[in-house]
Amino acid sequence: MDIITEFIMQITKICVLMFITYFIGSFIERKYFSLIKKCEENLKDILVFSEKHVLKDLVSGEFYLVKGSIVSSGSYFKRQTAGLKSNFGGRLGSMESFMDIGRREAVLRMKEQARIVGANIVFNVRFETVMIRRGKGLCAEFLVYGTAWKKIARADTKSTKTL
Repeated sequence: MDIITEFIMQITKICVLMFITYFIGSFIERKYFSLIKKCEENLKDILVFSEKHVLKDLVSGEFYLVKGSIVSSGSYFKRQTAGLKSNFGGRLGSMESFMDIGRREAVLRMKEQARIVGANIVFNVRFETVMIRRGKGLCAEFLVYGTAWKKIARADTKSTKTL
């Protein structure tokens, strides 16, 4: 084999591998988004607010610190695409979905903690994102935390008369 044919075969292998990675990654991402939507539907009764101060109606109750955290890695194809686009500037659409999935998953985990303690409102919600670069890989930790409020069930204080 001459050197040109060898080069063309190597480029063809790389392109085929990238297309396979792209299609498999897209399929997995669509399935994951549908799973997240189902989980969000199950936890929609837990309200989340960034408001810092508690409403006067919520002063009496129990308060808990709840958090959700996930460490995620972008796919090879997303990393390569983002790397190429970052050389020219502009919007990195491939990384936006990666970041969206991470944030939404962290919120779901926080809501699950709120449900465990019996809360149905989380306020003063804050997001933290840390990008971790190790070698050629790209990972991110998504952390969301807030104050969960649980209504205290009060016994009826009215006295009852007996005859």
